[in-house]
Order: sequence, then C-alpha cells, then structure tokens
Amino acid sequence: MNPEPASYPPGPLPHWVSQLGDARRGKLAGNLAAFGRALRRAGLPVDSARIALAQQAWVLTQPETRAEAAAALECVLVNRPQDIGVFREMFAAFFRDPELAQQLLARMAPQPSRPRREAPRPRAQAALAATRPPLPKPAAGDLELDAAMTASALQRLKHADFNQLGASEYHLIEQLVRQIPLSLPAVPSRRFRIGGRSRHLHWQASLRAAGARGGELIALRHRRRRPAPLPLLVLLDVSGSMERYARILLAFLHAATRRTVLRGRLQPVHRRVYAFGTGLTDLNPAFRLADTDAMLLQAAPLLHDFAGGTRLAASLATLRRQHAHHLVGRRTLVLLISDGLDTDDPAQLDHELQWLKRHVRQLLWLNPLLRFEGYAPLARGAAVLHAHADAMLAVHNVSRLQALASALAALAKQ
Repeated sequence: MNPEPASYPPGPLPHWVSQLGDARRGKLAGNLAAFGRALRRAGLPVDSARIALAQQAWVLTQPETRAEAAAALECVLVNRPQDIGVFREMFAAFFRDPELAQQLLARMAPQPSRPRREAPRPRAQAALAATRPPLPKPAAGDLELDAAMTASALQRLKHADFNQLGASEYHLIEQLVRQIPLSLPAVPSRRFRIGGRSRHLHWQASLRAAGARGGELIALRHRRRRPAPLPLLVLLDVSGSMERYARILLAFLHAATRRTVLRGRLQPVHRRVYAFGTGLTDLNPAFRLADTDAMLLQAAPLLHDFAGGTRLAASLATLRRQHAHHLVGRRTLVLLISDGLDTDDPAQLDHELQWLKRHVRQLLWLNPLLRFEGYAPLARGAAVLHAHADAMLAVHNVSRLQALASALAALAKQ
C-alpha cells in the first residue's frame, strides 16, 4: 500500500525539496527510485524494498532541512559501514544542481563544478561519471526519466568485449563477474577417509572394530582417498595489451576460486596466483584477503610492470626456480591467461613450457584474442604456447567466463 504523501506548509518549497520533488508535484516516488538506482550503480545493495522504505521514511519524518532528509534516507538505504561515505557523496551530488534530479540516471550527471574537500571515492565517482555523450537539452516538461538497466542492455553487456567498455560499463562488469560461480571438478587428494570398498585396507579401524566385538575380526574396513577441488595455478598476463582485461579477471578469479561447492559443501580451493609482464609477481598475499576490493587495492602496488612488455619465458623460469614447490604433484591445473604476444626467445619459452607440462596435470590457455573470428596463433610466442596447451578458450566477455566452469569440468575428465 502506498504511503500517504508528505505535506509541507503552503507557499514556495525549500530549494533542496524542489530539486527532489514532493507529493504535490508528483515527483517524489519517481525521483526517490532514481536516487536508489544511482546508489545501486555505485555498489550499494539497494532493491525495490529499500526504495519503498525510503518513501515511508520520507513521509513519516517529513524532513524540513537537508540534514534531516539525508539522515532519514541513510537509515534505510545504508546497512554497511563502507557505504556511508559513498551515500553521502551521492546525496550531496543529487541535491547540488537543481536539474541534477531529472538528469542523474538518464545521462549520469557530470562532475560537480565546486571543488571537494577530500578526494572522491572511486565507487561514487564511477557512478556519477558520464557514460554517454551529452544530447541536446530538451524543453522543460519533455524530459523522461527512465534509466533502469533493461534486459536487452544486460544481454548486450554479457557479450561486450572488456576492451570496448565505457567507464561505467567497466565498473558494472567488474561487479557482475564477481558473482559468476566456478565449480571446480574433484580429484582424489593425498588424504584418506574410512568407507567404501577399495584395495586399501584400514587396519587401525578394522582392529578397533574387532576389539569392540571381543577380538573377533568380522569385517575388514577399507579406506579411500578424500575428494578435493582441483588445485589451480593461475598465471595472468598484465602487459600493455592485456591492461583492460587484467583488473576484471583478477576480480573474477578472486571471487570464483576462493571456495567451491563439493558434495554439497563449500570447500577452500588450493590456488596459487602469479602475474607476469617483464617479470613474475607473487599475488598470493593479496589473494588471501577475503574482500575483492581490498585484494585489488593491495595488488596494485605489487604490479610494478603493469601495462609493460611480456616476457613469459623469463617469468616461467622464475616460477621454476622459486615456486616449484607449490605445484601439487601432477594434479595441478594451470590457467595461463595471455594473448600470447611474448617477446622472449621462442626456444627458451619452449624449454620452460616443457618443464611446466611435466609437473602439472593440464595447461589451459585462456586467450582474449579468440574474440576475433579466424584467429590463428601466428606470433612466435603464441605458436609455441599453442603447441603445448591442452586447450584454448576465450575470456573476453562475461558469457565466456560463464562457460569456463563447464569447460573445466569437461577438461578434467580427459
């Protein structure tokens, strides 16, 4: 049931109220919904239920000052401490320009002209950044406020190349890829459990059962290897040609490979993540953090060669000398994410890839250049990598990342 409209004293409305609209002008519900969508685009978990609560809070409090309105909306639209600063910046931007309430979601208003006292937060800045070229300003009364993300727009973004996204689309895709599940196949681990029938006898359990029956050995207990998620070794190219893919893939890998569902339960994944450009960078300290934003913040200063050249052979040599003990027998699956534009000696690259193939289960090459129809690995480094890879998949858009899980399951059965 819709709440009763807010009532204000007769006469002209306060300046900040007229910007948002009230019940007398029929704009309150629509503009509060627009403000909620702007917050959702900035990363706040605002749904239709919270927007309805915001309308009720506005009606019940009947705010007379800007501070009262901000406090009433903040109570129902913000539930995480890290979102308070983003909400306040969005609220201030929403009421700064008299025309901003009508244009915020339709054109995503430009940056405020007055200087800020503190640096804007990235999430608020991205949500307020212009996403489309400005169109001619329509006449008063002709402007339609409807910037909701339609199903067709989402479908287009699912198939859009990461390298061709605008600023706001890039931010939205980065949030979407964190929700893509990646169910890794199970493989036998080194640890055993009691149960089932196998060729391995569990003598301790058998003798304990015999002791409970007066020393009579009635049945033999067996043991079998515990299933565990497939161990992963991720090698991510952060060179200049992979710059637009690196951040999105880091966010995807952090969220998708942290835990996986195995036998109906969440289990941690044994993963090792390294970035390579002109050298090898260990990203495992950053990947131990639970929050993806915190991981990206800690990983950024570690990548000294970000957007530089590509020396895959030298990076694999560093992996062989310093981190070979992280490879779990021959059960590790390697995800090598690169466009294959390597500048090292092909003979050296061939030598290092031969060593890597001897110590892992399979090598899967994830190549963004597969977005081009008729692509062939003609570059020297790409040709060597193609010769050693067990399979090659595309990872240039959201739909390809969603198909990666089924591809891994099929590859593990080989």
